[in-house]
Amino acid sequence: MKIESYNFGSIVINGRHYSNDVIIFPDRVEANWWRRSGHELCLQDLEEVLKENPDTLVVGTGASGLMKILPETKTHLESKGIILIIKNTEEACRTFNQIGDSGRVIAALHLTC
Repeated sequence: MKIESYNFGSIVINGRHYSNDVIIFPDRVEANWWRRSGHELCLQDLEEVLKENPDTLVVGTGASGLMKILPETKTHLESKGIILIIKNTEEACRTFNQIGDSGRVIAALHLTC
């Protein structure tokens, strides 16, 4: 999977345009990813991610970085041995493109805020 472009509220992945938050898995994109609390990332928001047992999770916290990862979510991911990379979404997209082919890497991206 390759992110071709990202702009506030819009992302193009492998030639397909998305205008809602996404999770990028090695073999698919979950479009319209919705969190229980809009600007907080809790463990329940990552159920599908955890099933995939990734090596690394890249989290895009929005254009301005307004989405926060709850401390208990960070702690749980780290206890599972998952490397957690948290950046604003533009930087997260660049990071995902750099490391996306090196192991089981998943990206969870908030496209606005």
